[in-house]
Amino acid sequence: MSEALSTSRVLASLKAAGESTRLRVLALLAAGEHNVTDLTRILGQSQPRISRHLKLLTDAGLVERYREGSWVFFRLAETGGVARLTRGFIDALDAGDPVLERDRDRAEAIRRERVEAAQAYFRAHAAEWDRIRALHVAEDRVEAAMVETLGEGPFDLVVDLGTGTARILELLSDRVDRGLGIDISGDMLAYGRAKLGQAELKHCHVRQGDLYRLGLDDDVADVVVLHQVLHFLSDPPGALREAARILAPGGRLLIVDFAPHELEFLREEFAHQRLGFDEAQIGQWVTDAGLDLAKFQELKPGDGREELTVSLWLARKPGEGDAASAAAETQLEAAPR
Repeated sequence: MSEALSTSRVLASLKAAGESTRLRVLALLAAGEHNVTDLTRILGQSQPRISRHLKLLTDAGLVERYREGSWVFFRLAETGGVARLTRGFIDALDAGDPVLERDRDRAEAIRRERVEAAQAYFRAHAAEWDRIRALHVAEDRVEAAMVETLGEGPFDLVVDLGTGTARILELLSDRVDRGLGIDISGDMLAYGRAKLGQAELKHCHVRQGDLYRLGLDDDVADVVVLHQVLHFLSDPPGALREAARILAPGGRLLIVDFAPHELEFLREEFAHQRLGFDEAQIGQWVTDAGLDLAKFQELKPGDGREELTVSLWLARKPGEGDAASAAAETQLEAAPR
């Protein structure tokens, strides 16, 4: 049932939006998140003035803010009655208004700058990533297995932990209402944000965060993904407990990582803290986190040049309404070895 708003709440929202600059800000944030520097460049106003407008919009609940290092990003509120009301303001605007068109053109120029900077970062590191990818089964085969394992959805909220380039959000974008990627690296977030903007995936966002303290409420995510992340972590069970905490009852945790291997150079040159994980080890960790392991699959190398096996684990959070699907997946499945 939709949230009903009190008269005072509606009036406060109307008052917050009822100013030309703030309405332009809302229109910009409807197309994607921005920081204060972006908005000052687009709107041609001073930083203190833009900050004041953003504070009024945030206090009224029309806009959400989150910090990423020394920057603060803003986007429209996504859920609740005020969010629906805000979308109504924006939908009522004339898209052909010359002021709004100019704002969109300036925002697009900033987006292109970010894409170019992100591509330069990617090119600088592409050789390193290509070297690792060459060691295991083709990435498209891994992605196909991930999509098949998760199912068609639709999913309300998918959280991709250690999102990196935001590729997993792109991969799952057609079956999610909202996608959130979390990563500690500002450079990777810049690249991921640029990629999502380029693909016009307005329902997917990235933010900086600690995988051990996500800053999200309990029981909010339908799906949590950890794709090639655990081998970088000093405390994988801790990250799995935090992932389990934010999963809604019946929610799914998908882990993709390497099977045990002996490639020491990955530890020495690429900061891998673990040289892969076996089936039982991850299975025990997800069980300790309060989840039920539903499926295990291995994608073995196809020729002598490939040395790493990629493993997938699917776990579910027990909960009301999930009895039928949980019963159907209690048998541990494995792909042909």
